[in-house]
Amino acid sequence: MISLKSALAKPFAKRVYKKTQKWVNKPVETQEKVFKELIATASSTIFGKDHDFISINSYKDFVKRVPIRDYEALKPYVERVVAGEENILWKGKPIYFAKTSGTTSGSKYIPITKESMPSHVEAARNAILMYIHETGNAKFVDGKMIFLQGSPILTEQNGVQLGRLSGIVAHYVPKYLQKNRLPSWKTNCIDDWETKVDAIVEETLPEDMTIISGIPSWVQMYFEKLQHKTGKKVGDIFKNFNLFIFGGVNYEPYRAKFENLIGRKVDSIELYPASEGFFAYQDKQNEKGMLLQLNSGIFYEFVKADTFFDENPERITIKDVEVGINYVIIITTNAGLWAYNIGDTVMFTSTKPYRVIVSGRIKHFISAFGEHVIGKEVEQAMQEATVNSNIRVSEFTVAPQINPLEGLPYHEWFVEFENEPENISALAKKIDQSLQKQNSYYFDLIDGKVLQPLKITIVQKGGFQNYMKSIGKLGGQNKIPRLSNDRKIVDLLG
Repeated sequence: MISLKSALAKPFAKRVYKKTQKWVNKPVETQEKVFKELIATASSTIFGKDHDFISINSYKDFVKRVPIRDYEALKPYVERVVAGEENILWKGKPIYFAKTSGTTSGSKYIPITKESMPSHVEAARNAILMYIHETGNAKFVDGKMIFLQGSPILTEQNGVQLGRLSGIVAHYVPKYLQKNRLPSWKTNCIDDWETKVDAIVEETLPEDMTIISGIPSWVQMYFEKLQHKTGKKVGDIFKNFNLFIFGGVNYEPYRAKFENLIGRKVDSIELYPASEGFFAYQDKQNEKGMLLQLNSGIFYEFVKADTFFDENPERITIKDVEVGINYVIIITTNAGLWAYNIGDTVMFTSTKPYRVIVSGRIKHFISAFGEHVIGKEVEQAMQEATVNSNIRVSEFTVAPQINPLEGLPYHEWFVEFENEPENISALAKKIDQSLQKQNSYYFDLIDGKVLQPLKITIVQKGGFQNYMKSIGKLGGQNKIPRLSNDRKIVDLLG
């Protein structure tokens, strides 16, 4: 028998789909409208006055007046907002600060305003509704759903609530989902990640879980604990679990491991959320890439990643982007971030509609020898090398070995295996061939005998979790960088 809730989900999903198509079919006009509204709304703010918003009549004017900034460069303005001043980056005061742990600048305080908050909630909801519209599957809305996330406990700073983004969003779960949602408030508030996951295992075991959501590496930890406790596959524990929702990292390196832990294939939806905005979500099961949110109070600019560190790199809008090029994504938002570099790189998989994949971080690359290898390339190389094999990788990261004890320098891959391959050097060779195929600079360096082919160093089981624990970043939204230009991470891997 169909429940009322799942019966109502389908017409609601259809309505959201139609509404979405309106802006999907007018992408450039939608972005121009967002741009004009942002400039008009903030022209009387301190930032608006400092950058002469009143005389900005075109995107060209904006580029002249507003330089690209990262958090460090925007910090003098943010500090005034944190101190309680009004009308600095956006009208009035923000309603929240999403506190994130920056790698270089300590804690970051990212403003969330009453205008920007709804898009954080609606985009996640719409991703599920688009899935229902496409597949006709709405049965899961009657089961229990879980999102592995940070604590919802908020503190206050000069009249503004402060917390992790996932904790803030927890306060906006719609009433009709409250009864279905796990973990309980009490469990969600546990700070220690391992204790929290243990409590989540106890709470979810007797339930009919239909949706499980979170960053793959931390969901993997939850799955492993479930399996350890019961001796069963996750899909046997939760017979109706058929939808995995994830964001933050590429799922492909984890897919084989997950299917083994679950015991079968399940549908998945990829999200691209950040404290600075909810940028994209997967809108089609069989299309690569996520639908860029063009109508959510965010104006996007793009800079080719290989020109980003030039003196004056060219900035473009969506109408000039091309498929398959690695771009740094720059955002201007109704939370008061202006030409802001969030540090991510993306590639377009389609421009009709505009869909993206996250290809890495502009700071997370290896170019110790001029090769500029990026996250997407190492993940694809690992995937190609292990596909159709029984090799399962738990986690990996890559660093340059500039001063080897003998021979030429090389890329060193630190890999934690679920089950180790019989022939490590054969796997290394496959990965290396894939990387050479994808990256012509890397190929030239190997071919020209500047580098020797990559080598794999096996990390003991639990090594990556122990590393994250040792730096105080176990759990939540924290993730291991896929690659680094130095050996700071790998020197700490036990």
